[in-house]
Amino acid sequence: MEHSSRPIPPLETLHAFDVAARTGSFSSAAETLNLTHGAVSRQIAKLEAWLGFKVFERGARGVSLTIEGNRLFLRTSEAFALIADNTDRWTEPRGAAVVRLATLPSICGLWLIPRLAALEAGVSPLRILLEVDKRQSDLVDEGIDLAVRCGRGRIPGRVSVQLFEEQCFPIASPALAARIGEGGAGRLLHLPLIHDSDASGWRAWFGAQGMDYRPRPQDRRFEDYNLVLDAAEHGLGIALARPPLSEARLRSGGIVAVDTRRVLNPVSYWLDRPEGRPRPAACELARRLGKEAGLEAGIIETFLKAER
Repeated sequence: MEHSSRPIPPLETLHAFDVAARTGSFSSAAETLNLTHGAVSRQIAKLEAWLGFKVFERGARGVSLTIEGNRLFLRTSEAFALIADNTDRWTEPRGAAVVRLATLPSICGLWLIPRLAALEAGVSPLRILLEVDKRQSDLVDEGIDLAVRCGRGRIPGRVSVQLFEEQCFPIASPALAARIGEGGAGRLLHLPLIHDSDASGWRAWFGAQGMDYRPRPQDRRFEDYNLVLDAAEHGLGIALARPPLSEARLRSGGIVAVDTRRVLNPVSYWLDRPEGRPRPAACELARRLGKEAGLEAGIIETFLKAER
């Protein structure tokens, strides 16, 4: 027996419509969903484009449902009520103090999580929702307030500020480091080198020693820097320390320096936000992130005031 089903709009789009219909305002819906007004407006526009008709009439005092929109609202409200009655799931915190922060797994685990309690505490407490993903999130469509990423520069369509850079040096397990000993940079090439998806750090380090490096079959590659550190700690080869991400592992003694010569990593860490005026809670978190990264307060204020 063949089954067929009609495609439906994305759930987050229907949810934005349902909340806007209940509150009668895109601004109120944005506050309820912890999104920006623009993000809700874009979700509704996406829904109307998908349906082929308008669901809201826009007015000076808010929005009102069209006849077609009211029919849709009756269905979505019934559907969401049914889901709520039959689902035992975690409910995402909401409110003016909630900030959505997107980042990579390595930055999250090695830099943000150890600082999370301090970032949330203060005279004005915050609740940080971490969106951890390897892909580059669409900040506006996904309702992201801020993003901490690793890259080589600014991204079009975002306001960006450099948080910190890395001075890299070779590391290994204590046992492997004892075998390697001291000497010229070429001695490291007798063992597997470990890197993440970007080998530019190793190329920069060997380049600073007057040598050319290209990944070899015996070298090991992991997509996430957490795994790079794990592999080095278990003696699988030589990795690059990337302070401040590697500081805790070095303090624990699971990995140690193999060579003291350092080089600036071609990639660095950036704080991004959508264009436009950020919410007060996002501004406060940006200031706290800047302080943790050692940035001057004026740099963060310029970042918060910039239009693009």
